Amino acid sequence: MTTVVRPIRFTTRGRRKRAVTSPEAPPAADQPVGRVPRVARLMALAIRFDRLLRDGHDASQSELARLARVTQPRMTQIMNLLHLAPDIQEEILFLPPVTEGRDPVHEHMLREVAACADWREQRRRWRRIRAGT
Repeated sequence: MTTVVRPIRFTTRGRRKRAVTSPEAPPAADQPVGRVPRVARLMALAIRFDRLLRDGHDASQSELARLARVTQPRMTQIMNLLHLAPDIQEEILFLPPVTEGRDPVHEHMLREVAACADWREQRRRWRRIRAGT
């Protein structure tokens, strides 16, 4: 058995108490600084759910919603990301990590874009969203 000893301190931010490693520990060089934007995680989830439905692992979107413990309307919102043009989906998946503050692009910003059937119009709307961030 291996034991690792490392100093840990606890901080309170808002109502949450978190364990924080010692500040002298530098971040690993191979790990990106920041976090993956939520919309990128939702896009990946939509692609994964679509693959599960196509492969026949789950019978319906309602069953997926139950398994994922989200409501049926929320599952529909997530799955509607698949209506975006492929290049927009790719851009969303590769959005830069968020280093501080809120995510620049949210799923609700993309609802209107995904509702548009014309990919050229989707691209115009996506450029406007990206320009505003």
